[in-house]
Amino acid sequence: DQITDHPERFLVSEMIREKVLQLTREEIPHSVAVVIDSMKRDEETDTVHIRATIMVERDSQKGIVIGKKGAMLKKIGTLARKDIELMLGDKVFLETWVKVKKIGGIKT
Repeated sequence: DQITDHPERFLVSEMIREKVLQLTREEIPHSVAVVIDSMKRDEETDTVHIRATIMVERDSQKGIVIGKKGAMLKKIGTLARKDIELMLGDKVFLETWVKVKKIGGIKT
């Protein structure tokens, strides 16, 4: 089933954004955004599958968010997932991607 509760999606995006800002300190500006691409609940397993994109302004910021061998992105995802699970009361599978938002479109 597709979850269409907009306030819930907004809260999930803000939880991920909070972890980005917390873990990267001053390296990533507050203009960073998180878009929830999909959020679906699997009733059989009581698991919520979330796919989110972290939007940054520059390639250098993308590198900071991903970190060495993906370590920073993994840490962001793990900490955010724990908070989201507490809020939703379900197990969460969180997939995160990082994209650079350029004028005239999105560059990956």
